[in-house]
Amino acid sequence: MAATDALLTAALQADPARPLLTFYDDASGERTELSATTLAGWVAKTAGLVQDELAIEPGERVAVLLPMHWQTAAVLLGCWAAGAVVGTDPAETTFCVESRIPDRGQVVALSLLPLARPFPVVPTGALDYAAVVPGQPDVFRPYVPVPEDALALPGVTGAELVAAARESAADQGISAADRVLSTRPWNEPADWRDNLLAPLAAGASLVLCTNTDNSALPRRIESERATMVITPSDAPSGDR
Repeated sequence: MAATDALLTAALQADPARPLLTFYDDASGERTELSATTLAGWVAKTAGLVQDELAIEPGERVAVLLPMHWQTAAVLLGCWAAGAVVGTDPAETTFCVESRIPDRGQVVALSLLPLARPFPVVPTGALDYAAVVPGQPDVFRPYVPVPEDALALPGVTGAELVAAARESAADQGISAADRVLSTRPWNEPADWRDNLLAPLAAGASLVLCTNTDNSALPRRIESERATMVITPSDAPSGDR
């Protein structure tokens, strides 16, 4: 399996039912909570979409132009599970929000509406992620096994990415006992490594907050029992 699959597998083995990823959007009022089992289902369905519907073969590049969101986590982990090389540079296949749809290639657009609702009107020329992913199988079976030394990012293998995530978790002081509340944006691969993969690599659970109402943050930290809060100003040196 892909090297990044091991992070979710470890969460499933530790406690498949505990909240693994909780997402807040204070602009829409959304709160979505996913257990390891639920997230694994979305990852498997996304990987199936990548392999079977989009016909992306292992080693092909995919652009992910999405903000911090629980669906972005599913897209990233699903693409890696299928062996895609993920980045933010232009590629023949793009996962993106409507405002970032490119003028070429195949496009999977995400509405990012609460409850994973589809677009009211699907953007021209795009597949609607929320409409097509639910029909994919709950278990992903790759046609070709994805070795750990396969690229996950341009120039970075899956094994190297996981090792870097573990190092990032250690640098940030994240442990398996932590429930990490993060308001950091996701703009590039370094953000995916530090803000998604690092907590998973440490065995921590994650609370993602976007469009954050700072006045509500202390109450949320208490209600979510967060043991660590990380903000954009806490980003590792060199990544700010």
